[in-house]
Amino acid sequence: PIWKSYLYQLQQEAPRPKRITCPQEVSASVSLYTVDNYAGFHGTISREYADELLAGAEGAYLIRESQRQPGTHTLALRFGHQTLNYRLFYDGKHFVGEKRFESVHDLVTDALITLYIETKAAEYIAKMTTNPIYEHLGYTSLLKDKMVHRLSRGRTEPRRVTFQRDERISSPLVRRSALKDTPEKQCSYEKIHNFKVHTFRGPHWCEYCANFMWGLIAQGVRCSDCGLNVHKQCSKLVPSDCQPDRRRIKKVFSCDLTTLVKAHNTTRPMVVDMCIREIELRGMKSEGLYRVSGFSEHIEDVRLAFDRDGEKADISASAYADINIIAGALKLYLRDLPIPVITFDLYSKFIQAAKIPNAESRLEAIHENLLQLPPAHYETLRYLMAHLKRVTMFEKDNLMNSENLGIVFGPTLMQPPEQNALTTLNDMRQQKLVVQLIIEHEDVLF
Repeated sequence: PIWKSYLYQLQQEAPRPKRITCPQEVSASVSLYTVDNYAGFHGTISREYADELLAGAEGAYLIRESQRQPGTHTLALRFGHQTLNYRLFYDGKHFVGEKRFESVHDLVTDALITLYIETKAAEYIAKMTTNPIYEHLGYTSLLKDKMVHRLSRGRTEPRRVTFQRDERISSPLVRRSALKDTPEKQCSYEKIHNFKVHTFRGPHWCEYCANFMWGLIAQGVRCSDCGLNVHKQCSKLVPSDCQPDRRRIKKVFSCDLTTLVKAHNTTRPMVVDMCIREIELRGMKSEGLYRVSGFSEHIEDVRLAFDRDGEKADISASAYADINIIAGALKLYLRDLPIPVITFDLYSKFIQAAKIPNAESRLEAIHENLLQLPPAHYETLRYLMAHLKRVTMFEKDNLMNSENLGIVFGPTLMQPPEQNALTTLNDMRQQKLVVQLIIEHEDVLF
């Protein structure tokens, strides 16, 4: 891409700060500036006198104590042939707005750059997002094509189904479904960028609009998952196509589900796949599977192993003979997700669906809610429910049926947005019922 230099040139032209020192002792309230004998502090002076001291020198500044509010401080700054007055704060760093600075000099330097650029290039800044270079970088399109191709081979599209009663079957709810001929949404593992304010050392250009990111600190935002650098205003226009860099993902447990699967280019989290594979290999007949707890110290060891070694973590029988440790680690992983498998925004819809008295209508509602899950969450839940259905087939040995598993996994897979103990207690019956029904009807619901 061709990086645009206009804003960089303007930053170089911006006025330089000039501190106006006070030649005499000042009378003022005890403050940071009196204790430190700050040379730019002029004590209690009027706006008019401050304006006289700063007149004729672009970038000149001083600090004064407010006459109207003794004990508070004002930064007086000369810019554009006028004196601008800002309430000045200190909490270990100096600030007048969101940005915090180690020194008043840095604060003024940044303010002059921002004022100069936003005055000189207001129209340019307003239009700089209209012709972005983002789609031409190659970075996003290449990774997106690779991911869509990978996932198209790895998962089944969600089916929209209608539940119908069959009079020939005595069961109150018939386990048959008719596929609707309605188009389904294209499922791809979209992920929004995890932007955070960032201070760039040295000149940096926005990877969305190709313009310079101006200022002394906090010039823009960086995605903490993939490293994309953009202006704060450009971040609102960047598509939801974050491709996390594995080097930036520090752990497996407590990591956002979609972030983890995109970083590792998998359809489901490795923890889910590996733990279920191990359990189905040697634990399906274990009495109280998922209900009996393993030793918490050993479960913690498994968590550390995944965080340290990823898919190379050893969870075999030689490392952990007790299958309840592996089952406990899987439950811990699901419980510690920052966004549960059944997401916060769909929680109340699933709870309301569980309260529907008619069985067919209840399943219809649950099915509609499942289709609204993010693709990575949908695929993880589908795989887990198919596994739990197979667990119930060994009920004679493990004593675990769909109701028991609903009790265990209800609060693990779905949590209310507000962590309210009373809400959780009131919803426990519905949480259990939602998971129980999904297990029992997983072949139809997915």
